[in-house]
Amino acid sequence: MSEPSENAQPNESKAIEDFDVVIIGGGISGMYQLYRLREMGLSVRVFEAGTGVGGTWYWNRYPGARFDSESYSYGYSFSEELLQEWEWSEHFAAQPETLRYLNYVADKFDLRKDICFSSRIRSMNFDDAVTEWTVVTENGDSARAPILITAIGMLSAPNMPHFEGLDSFEGVSFHTSNSPHDEDGFSGKYKDFSGMRVGVVGTGATGVQVIQEAAKTADELFVFQMVPEFCAPLGNSPIDEETQKKIKSSYPEIFQKCKESFGGFLHQFDPRSTLDVPLEEREAFFEQLYREPGFAIWLGNYIDTLSDKNANDIITEFIKRKIRERVNDPVIAEKLIPTTYGFGMRRVPMETNYYEAYNQDNVHLIDVGETPIERITPKGIKVGDTEYELDLIIFATGFDAVTGAFKRIDIHGKGGLDLQDKWADGPRTLLGMQTPGFPNMFTLVGPHNGATFCNIPRCIEQNVEWVTALIRYMRDKEYTTIEATDEAAEAWTDHVAEVAAETLFPQAASWLMGDNVPGKKRGFLLYPGGGPRYRAACEEVAENDYKGFKFG
Repeated sequence: MSEPSENAQPNESKAIEDFDVVIIGGGISGMYQLYRLREMGLSVRVFEAGTGVGGTWYWNRYPGARFDSESYSYGYSFSEELLQEWEWSEHFAAQPETLRYLNYVADKFDLRKDICFSSRIRSMNFDDAVTEWTVVTENGDSARAPILITAIGMLSAPNMPHFEGLDSFEGVSFHTSNSPHDEDGFSGKYKDFSGMRVGVVGTGATGVQVIQEAAKTADELFVFQMVPEFCAPLGNSPIDEETQKKIKSSYPEIFQKCKESFGGFLHQFDPRSTLDVPLEEREAFFEQLYREPGFAIWLGNYIDTLSDKNANDIITEFIKRKIRERVNDPVIAEKLIPTTYGFGMRRVPMETNYYEAYNQDNVHLIDVGETPIERITPKGIKVGDTEYELDLIIFATGFDAVTGAFKRIDIHGKGGLDLQDKWADGPRTLLGMQTPGFPNMFTLVGPHNGATFCNIPRCIEQNVEWVTALIRYMRDKEYTTIEATDEAAEAWTDHVAEVAAETLFPQAASWLMGDNVPGKKRGFLLYPGGGPRYRAACEEVAENDYKGFKFG
């Protein structure tokens, strides 16, 4: 395989240019959308804030970052040649390998020539008179196009708590999405924490990965737990030569299985009800799922575990027992067990010896849900009357999910309508693809979009292909504008809320509901109906000449 060239020089042109389409974001969705629009012969400009492609895998280089999707279910499926060329080394690849893969894709399909790097977007404005969008970057570049596609990521706006004294810390500190990295550009700088007193704030999916990695070498690791999580074993292992051959010959079956599953993963719910299965058989099934790699215990469980409280109580008790079995100190074990929600109601972090880390003498659990962080000090973190002296603080405090990235851009649609005003009471979209008042602006992996609660690349491909087909439809019909109607967007938004209410997700405080960001309107931000249901809805709209959209 050829070496990726992540550090390619960005386009430095300051001229205002005209294109058929402008795409915001050079991650997985932006790259694939560029590839598909090029096939149509359209002129495209992609603006990317980073110095290279990769999106999530470009920005998140924190120690321990890796997939919790099976690697071979995560890569692009559009090129058989690419599938046969690339070889994943692990069942759940680490960040450096994933970034190498995305750079390999960019090089193979010569995507960089249409990407303007180091270009964070300042504003996007629709001109009613000429039905065009004007995009302006923070460094003064601008471009115009009739069609605008956002591919800015659902977890790309860091959520940094406003701790008093945050800037006073004399050591090194960073949010996981802005982790320092080595000169190779692909991996996190901190691989060895020897001689260091490390503090990790947050124990969500990212925090868990950091903690289990830092625990290996840190002199002392202090875990500042805001809310405990129900974690499950990842079950990672290397891919041997025989398995590699089997994977490469099985891609059609792999992708078909993902297409049929709720979340686009290689796991499908068991159609039986938890309560209908005899106790002994049920326990054996739970044990089997707990040992299986990936999200099996979450998304391959009985069909009612995420919708029926009694069923959820049963799997929750099983997971609690597992935590108690793995943590030696019963007091610490209880602190690691959530008490306000059940298993699977929040995003389940996947782990490798996470709970065993708390059996080590160098790892200390500080429950800041019980006694909050008072302030960041020059020497470390003060909790109550205790100051924990630290050399390094890693903030694994998550993101302003789904809508947060849109807040960082000044976006005005028809008649100068401000997107933040439109979404003041929560996002209103049609299929998560478009918002009324913002003609010709498509939101890949946007709020209430099926790609948000999914094995991302599997659903990204659906998003991109649907938008591409719609653009082709507009060209064939000689339409210049498309806009979701208010009625259709309200109906879709109501549908999302109704489907969410059929699940247990709203019963837990989580980023899925926007609860992690103070002042954010509470509401389910993803699409909770599953991939097949979402895809069917998109197909129905398309088959009915894009019912719910109006053309001009």
